[in-house]
Amino acid sequence: MAQEPLERFRCLLLARGAAGILGFGRVFRRMDDDGNSSLVFEEFSNGIAESGLKVPPEIMRALFDQFDSDGSGSVSINEFLLAVRPPLSDGRKRVIADAFKKLDKTGDGVVTLDDLRNVYNVKHNPRYLSGEETEEQILKKFLSVFEANGVIDGKVTYDEFLDYYAGVSSSIDHDAYFDLMMRQAWKI
Repeated sequence: MAQEPLERFRCLLLARGAAGILGFGRVFRRMDDDGNSSLVFEEFSNGIAESGLKVPPEIMRALFDQFDSDGSGSVSINEFLLAVRPPLSDGRKRVIADAFKKLDKTGDGVVTLDDLRNVYNVKHNPRYLSGEETEEQILKKFLSVFEANGVIDGKVTYDEFLDYYAGVSSSIDHDAYFDLMMRQAWKI
């Protein structure tokens, strides 16, 4: 039903089920013939065709241009995944914000190691118990998960946190399940 090329493409991926978008991230990596973590138009159009998605040739260029948000002439995996995932519902945004507020003990809009120490207990972590890693190493590793698409600086902003959970959200079909998962994970 969608008319816009990106929306039509998103619908094609979502029709493949919950793993459609994330699964296509793996396809993206296979499409990257030269291994530079980005696709030029030829790699993109060949990969789309090889994946079995039916995208008319006249739409292919418009679709590529929408993915190429920085106008570089190539599409990075981050540009691709950011563009293709569906927008978050208000309910999902609310529960993500609640989880972030729980982490951000100082209320300054940034989650740091000090914030984490108050809400994330590493004392039962097997790597801590075995002496393989210190509390600080485990907390830094935990923070870095949320910074994967941003700057790795040991500080997680709300936008980085939201971006991480928008990616998780794209693989979960129902708002109620996403809400439950977030509430259980963050004990909110």
